[in-house]
Amino acid sequence: MKTIGLTGGIGSGKSTVARLFQELGVHAVDADDVAREVVEPGAPALAAIADHFGKDILQADGALDRAALRSVIFETPSERDWLEKLLHPIIEEELTRQLWIHPDTPAPSDYAPGYTLLVSPLLLETDQHHLVEQVIVVDVPESVQIQRTTARDDNTPEQVRKIIDAQMPRNDRLAKADIRIDNDRDEGSVRETVKAIHRQLTEIG
Repeated sequence: MKTIGLTGGIGSGKSTVARLFQELGVHAVDADDVAREVVEPGAPALAAIADHFGKDILQADGALDRAALRSVIFETPSERDWLEKLLHPIIEEELTRQLWIHPDTPAPSDYAPGYTLLVSPLLLETDQHHLVEQVIVVDVPESVQIQRTTARDDNTPEQVRKIIDAQMPRNDRLAKADIRIDNDRDEGSVRETVKAIHRQLTEIG
């Protein structure tokens, strides 16, 4: 069974598109979910982060203070580099396990035929792209990214701009796409696009 990558910049609507694929029976593994799992209280990665950044990076209950960490790493690129070197290999290992890539691990029988989906905002910026055979890019204009993210998260437009600047440039991301989904439309139109892509992927799978 092949793995298809689904990516896009912040605020592009990857989660919405992934949900539409899942409604069609496609098994999806979300790298954001995995990234949260590997830094849960008690995880070795969280202990390493606390040792490096100090206990102030933790909430009172011992969980990671994501807002505080985000503030540090986007103000100091060297700290972001340190964090990525720590977490990316751990995340990729867990993604590989959840994608059933290991040949001695049987795939669940209720997966949709043909492919599984790896949903990741950093698919193309990390070695995760080696896990997939094709790349779907969810795309919207940067103005829409900023509008959606400021409405969804407790971030200023300036903070969102820093996150966008830290990600792969939009044109570079689109150049690496095998399939592009324009998500600056109503959900009904996007749903029809997803259905068409699903038919294509299952037919050639």
